[in-house]
Amino acid sequence: MDYYSTGAVSKKLNITVRTLRYYDQIGLLTPSHKDQSGKRLYNDEDLLTLEKITLLKLLHLPLKDIEKILSKITIEQLLQTHKDSLEKKIADLTSSVKLTNTLMNVLRVEGNLNWEQLIPLVREAQNRGNVEQHWEEYFDEQEKETLKATLPKMEDDGLQVKQWINITRRVEICLEKGIPPESEEGKLIIEDALLLSQQMFAGNDELADKFFEIRKSKEKSRELNLYPVKEEVLAFLEEGMRFLWDRNS
Repeated sequence: MDYYSTGAVSKKLNITVRTLRYYDQIGLLTPSHKDQSGKRLYNDEDLLTLEKITLLKLLHLPLKDIEKILSKITIEQLLQTHKDSLEKKIADLTSSVKLTNTLMNVLRVEGNLNWEQLIPLVREAQNRGNVEQHWEEYFDEQEKETLKATLPKMEDDGLQVKQWINITRRVEICLEKGIPPESEEGKLIIEDALLLSQQMFAGNDELADKFFEIRKSKEKSRELNLYPVKEEVLAFLEEGMRFLWDRNS
């Protein structure tokens, strides 16, 4: 039977000597023979096992799971466990991305955030309850489906979210400067808001009116897990829309 030294195995399989020693230390692969001086010697079966380990590492399996596979636990079971682990990591990362997007969008709306404001927002986002029952109180199935498909969410990073944020900021600038909604600047803001509203509610004016009435209520907005919009912003939009409708009627 042929035996290979640690150096020879390292060169043959492109595995570092340090890695081979580590595998021996943790019991993942103990060489079949050691001479009187403690020199590690590997046979062909050991080399095959090392190639299996290398293959399984390419699947990003942790060493403890690789050891289980080598201990004859079925590969299918182990791969399923690994797949479940990866899917959970993906879900966790997706959740983290959504939370980060939410906070970034809040920052865009508010203009600035300190730690005292940020910490409650993070806790609220992490501890969201089930709001489905509240949606059922206010909307029928068809309306819910329309809103779920088109309603922009603060956790998203899409164009529509940014457009609504820009409208909100423009209204706030008007309020700061004392510019009324019936002004030319106010008219342009309201027209942009109406265009976005047409997209969001798929041309359903009745649904748009119902949603806006709910949006004006802090309690109902909280129940539906909607980001709170300042009362003065909503009042500006409502007054501007009423002015446009009166002028066009």
